[in-house]
Amino acid sequence: MSGELLAFLILAMLAILGGILMINLTKVIHMLLSLVLTFLSIAGIYVLLSAEFVAAVQVLIYSGAITIIMIFGIMLTRHNDEQREKINPIRNLAVGIGIILFFVAMYVPINSMSFGEQATDLHVENTKQIGEALYTKYVIPFELMSVVLLVALVGAIILAKKDDAQEAEEK
Repeated sequence: MSGELLAFLILAMLAILGGILMINLTKVIHMLLSLVLTFLSIAGIYVLLSAEFVAAVQVLIYSGAITIIMIFGIMLTRHNDEQREKINPIRNLAVGIGIILFFVAMYVPINSMSFGEQATDLHVENTKQIGEALYTKYVIPFELMSVVLLVALVGAIILAKKDDAQEAEEK
């Protein structure tokens, strides 16, 4: 077993663990932290694929910016902690069996595939190629996306403040 395969298996298991924790945890902030674990694990997988730029974007945008926006959303909204009912152990067993069957159904075809001749020069100057494409061919969609994200952030703040103002008027 090579070190690259071992690193991939560890990162994949961490990503899956983060996803499982996000589904099963009850506190929203704990769910968010498990989501960060998944994002960072996926960034590590990108590094193994020689996509350092995509890994850096994954860490900066998803693990950083999206997580901060979610934290603001949690802080700016009201939420009640409600106790969830206990999950049936039979349901847990059925979910576990389903996960194992899904893994086998995905592993067998992927393992039997022949990829033929693999490209070895895909990772050479990939950051330069992404930058050139982003700022030449896709500059307008890039700028439009930044405006859309800004409008969404301002709208979320306005909606949160409007709820606070209505609550103050009711009192």
